[in-house]
Amino acid sequence: MITKGIKKHMFPYAGLPLILGALIIVCANRMDGFTILLRGLIIIFGYIAAILDLKSKRIPNQLILAMLASWVLVMTPKLFFDTAAAVGMLIDSALGFAIGGCIFLLVYIVSHKGLGGGDVKFMAAAGLYLGLKNAIPAMLYGTILAALTGLTLIILKRINRKDKIPLAPFLYIGILITVFFQ
Repeated sequence: MITKGIKKHMFPYAGLPLILGALIIVCANRMDGFTILLRGLIIIFGYIAAILDLKSKRIPNQLILAMLASWVLVMTPKLFFDTAAAVGMLIDSALGFAIGGCIFLLVYIVSHKGLGGGDVKFMAAAGLYLGLKNAIPAMLYGTILAALTGLTLIILKRINRKDKIPLAPFLYIGILITVFFQ
C-alpha cells in the first residue's frame, strides 16, 4: 500500500531527469558549469512550481524561499572564487529579479488580483536565475502561451471568461524555451 502511494506521488516528477539530461547535453558546449547549475536549478524549481500550481492552483511560499536560499548558496562561493564575474552576475540577477517581480506585480495590481501572488513571487525568484536578458523572454513566452491556451479553452467552451487557469506551467514552458534556445 505504501509503495503504491509513493509511486502515485512521485509520478509527476518522473520527467525531470530527462529534462535535466537534455539541458546538460544541449548546453554543455556553450555554457560553463556554473551557468548550467543555475539553469538546472531553475528547471527543477520551475517544474515543481508548475506541478503544484496545476494540482492546487497555488505556489507555496516555502518553494519561493527554497529558490532564494538555493540561489544564495550557489552564488556565495562564486563571490569568493571569481569576484569580478560574480559581481556582474549579481547585477544581472538583481535586474532580472526586479523586472520579473515588478512587471508581474504591476499586472497583479492592475488586474485586481487576476494574477496570483505566487506567480509574482515565482517570476521574481526565477528572474534571479535567468537574469535580465532571459527573464523578459521567459515571461513573454509563458504569458503568450497561457493567453492562447485560455482563448482556445474559451472558444471550445471548456472554461468561461471568469475561470482562472494556472500560470506557472506556462511560465515553466517559457523558461524552458529560454534556457534551451537562447
